[in-house]
Amino acid sequence: MNSDKLLVMKGITKKFPGVVALENVDFDLERGEVHVLLGENGAGKSTLIKILSGAYKKDEGNIFLYGQPTEITSPRQARELGISTIYQEFNLVPYMSVAENIFLGIEALRGNIVKTLDKKLMERKALEALSRLRLNINPRSKIKDLGIAEQQMVEIVKALTKDSKIYIFDEPTAVLTPNEIGELFRIIKELKNSGAGIIYISHRLEEIPLIGDRITVLRDGHVVGTVYASRATTDELVRMMTGREIPTRIFEEKTFGEELLRVENLSCDRVSGVTIYLRRGEIVGLAGLVGSGRTELAKALFGVNPWFRGAVYVKGRPVKITSPREAIRLGIAYLPESRKEEGLVLLMSVADNVNLPVLRRCASWGCLKHRELFANAAMYKEKLRIKTPSLVQPVMYLSGGNQQKVVLAKWLSSECDILIFDEPTRGIDVGAKEEIRDLIVDLARQGKGVLLISSELPEVLTLCDRIYVMCRGKISGELSREEANEERILELAFRGSLGKGGESG
Repeated sequence: MNSDKLLVMKGITKKFPGVVALENVDFDLERGEVHVLLGENGAGKSTLIKILSGAYKKDEGNIFLYGQPTEITSPRQARELGISTIYQEFNLVPYMSVAENIFLGIEALRGNIVKTLDKKLMERKALEALSRLRLNINPRSKIKDLGIAEQQMVEIVKALTKDSKIYIFDEPTAVLTPNEIGELFRIIKELKNSGAGIIYISHRLEEIPLIGDRITVLRDGHVVGTVYASRATTDELVRMMTGREIPTRIFEEKTFGEELLRVENLSCDRVSGVTIYLRRGEIVGLAGLVGSGRTELAKALFGVNPWFRGAVYVKGRPVKITSPREAIRLGIAYLPESRKEEGLVLLMSVADNVNLPVLRRCASWGCLKHRELFANAAMYKEKLRIKTPSLVQPVMYLSGGNQQKVVLAKWLSSECDILIFDEPTRGIDVGAKEEIRDLIVDLARQGKGVLLISSELPEVLTLCDRIYVMCRGKISGELSREEANEERILELAFRGSLGKGGESG
């Protein structure tokens, strides 16, 4: 076995009821290498890394770790073998502190006879680890009080404290700012230089030449091929992942209908004096940095966050939205940033999740019309091409992209006219992204109004008819399609932070 190989996986096969997740997959990792693992949602990437990290047991094949045949039977054993995994879905304990989460399982103890936690030592070491990534996070803060991006950085720091030989990064940059991504890439390069091997999963193809050495592409549980990152083009990678070309989106001239939503001088938690409007047939972007107040505004409009000042008008009528039930009654739908925590009931089936907003409509004298509900779910399964063995499959077992499609199907079932989409393509593959973007455009053609929150500026620029930019809870600017470009959006997004224009928030 080549001494430069940290890992060799040969003929890995894994089957679930009704699904062959991996079939005869070969994969290897060299010392000082970033090996990128690409593929659409459901291609088998997560299954492969869960086998390596001990969460799943392979059905067939062999694993050679540091030149020796190895059976990995549990996550604890994987950690002891020097494998650290940063999953896309966080493995943090919400009511424990940052320091306690970072050292979970490897706690610092004091005392000879009676052992107790040395919290001060853990907090000091956690602060040192956070400082390495130049993060201004208090080690004593509870995880539940942190934003999504901060939680992601804690997850990364937690893995880095293990001093491992193999690091697996699953979509680590999905919620990070450009500065945070830069710091992460700096750390990854340090790990490479120390001789560690990194398996890196990302749907952001623009990142790959910046960080990757080799790329292995999976499709439908099979290896399509392995190429060098320096030689691979985006078009080639897309073809390998999807088996098809992704067409270039062409902007079409539009006419807009009545005003569906108007928000005047709205203030709530982390939002101050926001005024925006949305017309029928229009896609309006809400751009800004993570923490700028975009999600808080969306939750206020959906009745999750209370607002204490301002006015909201739906189709010209003043309304007071005090709950999601009231928002749905008014024709407002909200696809949340965190699909697993806020968008889905994971233990329920695909059909039950899709039908949640229409139960009242599909009932008679207190009894559900099950045939009608099943037909509704089946229609959206076909319409959105949701990949699932059956409609009774618990939604927790679907890939991220298919889970996102289930959330979309749920809100399409509701027949709402005002659709608020918060990071609708976050953490899903390039093929599923294009399907969801096509759906958003089609919804606008049907006369819906879409308020789109996205951290991907090309997505905002490509889809949106107008763009509001937020900074520190305020609207720092409004741009027409003709005025908007990445530089202008970033200038407005940083305006408050840089102390320009009086938008210090």
